Amino acid sequence: MAIFDEDLPKKSGPEYRIGQDLSALSVDELVETVEGLKAEIDRLEQEIVRKKATLSDADSFFKS
Repeated sequence: MAIFDEDLPKKSGPEYRIGQDLSALSVDELVETVEGLKAEIDRLEQEIVRKKATLSDADSFFKS
């Protein structure tokens, strides 16, 4: 159990679930959620690029 606040995991923004009711969120929370989701989309797209490059390298190696 965490004794100090520093020991607790840091939240990066409001918890969001796809399809959740948005009426309880403030405008600031909605903006923060959108920003967080955009950052996550960027992270996912970067991972896709990285994995495609790895697959391409593997294909090239095994076709030689």
